[in-house]
Amino acid sequence: MLKIASVVRYRFFLYAGLLPYLLGAGWAYGVEKTFRPGTFWLGLLGIFLSVVGVESFNEYFDAKMGTDRVFNPDADEWIPEWMFQLGVAAFALAAAVGFYLAWEGGWPIVLYTLLGGAAAVFYVGPPIRWVYRGLGETVIGLSYGPWMTLGSVHLHTHRFSWGALLSSFVPGLLIMSLAVVNNIPDYHQDRLVGKKNLVVRFGREKGRYLYLALSLSGLSVIVAGVFAGIFPKAALLAFMSGLPLWLMSLTAGRETWDTPRLFVPAVKHIVQCYALTTAIFALTAAWG
Repeated sequence: MLKIASVVRYRFFLYAGLLPYLLGAGWAYGVEKTFRPGTFWLGLLGIFLSVVGVESFNEYFDAKMGTDRVFNPDADEWIPEWMFQLGVAAFALAAAVGFYLAWEGGWPIVLYTLLGGAAAVFYVGPPIRWVYRGLGETVIGLSYGPWMTLGSVHLHTHRFSWGALLSSFVPGLLIMSLAVVNNIPDYHQDRLVGKKNLVVRFGREKGRYLYLALSLSGLSVIVAGVFAGIFPKAALLAFMSGLPLWLMSLTAGRETWDTPRLFVPAVKHIVQCYALTTAIFALTAAWG
């Protein structure tokens, strides 16, 4: 079960972590009517490097902490030192890209770079270890929501957008929900190694209600934005695409939240809900 959950988590964040950046670019192009192709590709490189750094650090420090060996002490969880070095190199290059972009885009790009960097480097890395302090889900929601989306918009427009801020809550809430649901199968392991995430703090059953509430809130932001005239009407396609997957996760997890292996489909449906909803939302924003 742990291996399955690990594959879902790491493979997912490696490609879907880029979606909020694409949402920001789509918003700049379709709503703000401004788009800088060269800046877009350079920023995409910086985001990709950041995600690589996050995954490298997650793998390395989780292995160092022995998270996956709690119930299987004989498991081989050896991680080569180059995994840590890869993370350091990726973060350094991502920071270089961010500061280069700030040369043209101004100090807000520096702010988004520093905020994202602090979230990424110290998510599981010492000395802060956000995930061990009960702040991991919040940091993920902010990083893959407002910070990444607004930073992406600013690269093109060089200004703040309230509409883009509202749009950023869609991926932010959905990915925070994903962070919560991912922790439900790992409840006992996380508790024993000292991870004070929200599921450990409130328990698995309350964690189930929390992830469903967060993801439904993310979907509801789309409806609210459309009716307020902030989002294009086509954005309702994103809501209608994500809602069935949310319902499938609700159904799959209703009786399985305390049986990790059987709960995996509930996790996968939220992964799909986040990816499909955010991708379609980004496309409708680009259409304007």
